[in-house]
Amino acid sequence: MTDYGPVAVWGVIAVIGLATYGLRLSVIHLFGRIDEVPPRAEQVLRFVPPAVLAALVAPSLVTVAPTLPETVLDEQLLAGLAAGVVAWRTENVFATIGVGMGALWLLRFVVFA
Repeated sequence: MTDYGPVAVWGVIAVIGLATYGLRLSVIHLFGRIDEVPPRAEQVLRFVPPAVLAALVAPSLVTVAPTLPETVLDEQLLAGLAAGVVAWRTENVFATIGVGMGALWLLRFVVFA
């Protein structure tokens, strides 16, 4: 529990929402005013999708268990590694999802049951 009242909490939420909206609007406005994206910005923006994907996937794969074998032999991590290998070798999204989900199912319900 916090000592902040509902007005303070909703005020912080509103300020953060307005700041996020303003930041996005400024980028849209900036790129609407220039004719083409500078090459340096293109190079940097190329890394945004992989970084976002890594930020979304990594917390699901990595667990902190009391012992090292429990951490390394986690079914989510092993299935993620299998999906990563398939993604790297085939570059096929559907194959990656299929192998990852199949490996997770197999590990969770057959191997570590």
